[in-house]
Order: sequence, then C-alpha cells, then structure tokens
Amino acid sequence: MFKSAASVERLANRLARLPGIGRKSANRLAFHILKLTKDEAFELADTIREVKEKVGFCSICNNISESDPCQICQDPKRQKNIICVVEETADAAAIDKADGFSGMFHILGGKLSPLDGIGPDDLKITELLHRIQDGEVKEIIIATNPNVEGEATALYLSNLLKPLGLKISRIARGLPVGSDLEYADSATLSRALEGRQEF
Repeated sequence: MFKSAASVERLANRLARLPGIGRKSANRLAFHILKLTKDEAFELADTIREVKEKVGFCSICNNISESDPCQICQDPKRQKNIICVVEETADAAAIDKADGFSGMFHILGGKLSPLDGIGPDDLKITELLHRIQDGEVKEIIIATNPNVEGEATALYLSNLLKPLGLKISRIARGLPVGSDLEYADSATLSRALEGRQEF
C-alpha cells in the first residue's frame, strides 16, 4: 500500500477534520498544498494565522469581526429597535446581503439539538435577553433555519420572549421566486399556504 511522507499524512489528517472534507478531499488538498511554491504555502499559513489572531466575536451581537463592536453594531443608520436572531454568522450575512433588512442581528452560535447535547445554555440566549432589557428593542425577528432543530429553537425563543411584551415574528417560509408549484414538495407548499398574505 502506498504511504506518503509523515508530514503530508499529518496535514491530510488535519484537513479531514474540517466540516465537509472527507478523507479523499483532504488528501487532494494536502497534495495541492504540497505543489504550491513555498511563498504561496507560507502566504496561506500566514493568512490562517492572521484570521486567528485578528478575528474575534462582537461583544454585542456575537458576529465575527476584527473590531468590537462589529461594523453592524456601530452603524448609526441601522434600526436599533429591531433584532433579527439567526443561528450563525453566515445566516446574518445572507439576510444583510438581501438588502431588505436594516435592523440589528443577534447570532446564537448554533441551534437547539438535544441529540447532539446542545441546549439553551450552549447558545447566546442569555446575551440576547441582556440586549433587550433596556427597553429600546421593540421587535425580535426569529430567522432560524426551517428544519427540526431550527423550528425547535424558534419555538423556544418565542415562548421565552413573548412574556416580555415584544413583537415576535418569524421569517416566512414557502416557495422560492421563479420556481414551479409542480416541483415543490408538500411541506413547502403547506408552509406557503400557512404564510399566505392578503392582496
């Protein structure tokens, strides 16, 4: 059986720990890195080091940022009385890119998943409660993913926040723009009908 150099094996083993990278992809990446010039490889290593040294989490919303507070929390043009609660930074970035939201974000850092041992104490829920104590926040938009764990997280947050007298809303779910009804699954069609709006 072919055996590569020990350092290449260690690199492949490290790469295989990354999410979405299987053993074959890790080996391919390791050999690709091996083919890079020394300058290119060191630049990649320096970039990884720089990210780990400079990037942290915003103390207000838990967004990844090189500054604290992050740029969104510092932006005077954003509506401070609306907070959109999402699971991860990528979710906030997607919503912000859509240009339909000008409020603030709160990133939970995951979703409730009892099977994986993730409960309310493992998420940034306490920090969210601290943010709304001053009375400035009027609406919470829950934008967790439309899967079992995301729905459970949304329900938990809704039950926790409703007694505080805030407007609690959930992002709509349903059919994507440009799709055909005949190709939609029954769960998506059901959600689209539940979330129908009056003309």
